[in-house]
Amino acid sequence: MKKEDLRIVFMGTPEFAVETLRALVDNGYNVVAVVTQPDKPVGRHGSVLQPSAVKQYALEKGLPVLQPEKMKDPAFVETLRGYRANLQVVVAFRMLPEVVWDMPEYGTFNVHAALLPQYRGAAPINWAIINGETRTGVTTFFLDRDIDTGRVIMQLPFDIADDYNVENVYDGLMRLGADICLRTLERIVESDGHPEAIPQEMMAGGAGELHAAPKIFKETCRIDWNRGQKRVYDFIRGLSPVPGAWTMLVPPSGKAAVLKIYSASKTDMACSENTGTVVVDRKHMYVATADGMLRIDELQLAGKKRMRAADFVNGLNEAGVYTVE
Repeated sequence: MKKEDLRIVFMGTPEFAVETLRALVDNGYNVVAVVTQPDKPVGRHGSVLQPSAVKQYALEKGLPVLQPEKMKDPAFVETLRGYRANLQVVVAFRMLPEVVWDMPEYGTFNVHAALLPQYRGAAPINWAIINGETRTGVTTFFLDRDIDTGRVIMQLPFDIADDYNVENVYDGLMRLGADICLRTLERIVESDGHPEAIPQEMMAGGAGELHAAPKIFKETCRIDWNRGQKRVYDFIRGLSPVPGAWTMLVPPSGKAAVLKIYSASKTDMACSENTGTVVVDRKHMYVATADGMLRIDELQLAGKKRMRAADFVNGLNEAGVYTVE
């Protein structure tokens, strides 16, 4: 088999997926169609439709674009079948029905932003950082009936530095995802469409405790100050810059407001204050955790702009003790 023999349908939506699609195009692979989410209404009244990042890139390159509302829609399935793809590549897209993923001769593989079987689910980057992992990576695997459980083709690791947030890891895995996709395609070509792939059940024994990566909701992002400062620190950077970890700031007057925290720093300062007590000096803001003071570096009070904590401290105008909860 030669790479020219592959007829690829690419499926993806956000910027993360564009990097891989660009790699396919730049390296001469035959992408016969692109499937992405329908345009999203944006603006104050939802009157403007915003195309996905993948759609914008595909149109720039003159690639056919399909935007089904429902993946099982018979008209979409028939249109997809008409492109006669023998392989489908999926990056950051929705769950596919069997009628779609089982269509091509050589199957459908996904690029997942974690080292499976760890962090199956919708938010693997966030949860890896929240849990204090020092290493994650990307995995290519063949889709099957369950979410993120298919046979693994290849994995590449990525180190998470202690000061990395979601943006740092996202950017690194976005580039690594494009790399592993190209390597996986080379392996598929070399094996005449049938690369060796390992069932995840055979890998789980050496993976230790398996961590899930479920979708993140607003309540997921609320900070628990009763945890130690390392866990709170990891929680904040695992949700930064989006969706953002938050807490309720309670001033002496008692009128609480939502406070998002985007970055913090660990300290060696012990504390005798109750957890959630805010301590400020002229330039710094600290919060008492279960085992020490965490310095807050960047934040945003509801209705205000994002700012450095030093500027926020300078604007505090109520005397007395502030707390977070």
